This record gives sequence, C-alpha cells and structure tokens, in this order.
Amino acid sequence: RPRTTVVVRAGWQWAAVEGPVELAGPDDPLEGIDGDRLRLLLREIFTAAGGTHDDWDEYDRVMADERRVAVLVEPQHTYGNG
Repeated sequence: RPRTTVVVRAGWQWAAVEGPVELAGPDDPLEGIDGDRLRLLLREIFTAAGGTHDDWDEYDRVMADERRVAVLVEPQHTYGNG
C-alpha cells in the first residue's frame, strides 16, 4: 500500500502527517464508496479545507468531468514545530 507525507504550514509553523493512503475516485474504486458517496466526500473535503461554492451542482459536474479523486491518509505519525 502506498504511503505519503502531507505537510501544512502557516507562516513559520508547520505540521506533518505520515501514513498509508487509499484513493477513492471514478478510476480508483474503494469499497464502501459509491458514486454518490464520492460526490459527497469531495464536497466534505473541499469545505473542510475552507472552500465554498455558489452552485454545488456545477461543482459536482466539474469534479466528475475532471475525474477528481479523494486521497485518504491513515495517520500513523504526526509531527511539527507548532
């Protein structure tokens, strides 16, 4: 199973999380995530990152047209300087 490190920062402070990843998308089926659940999951990720949208139907269409994927990280190690 692939692994990743994700780092986020604000100014000089940063935090990282490492762990195995799974992809959920139209070309990367994941058990328990059908098309409707993927649509909602992509919205949840977008809004959790602070995103907003005036037309969620348009957002869903663009995500489907661009075959967007959710990257799910299982946190095993976290570290940072903040």
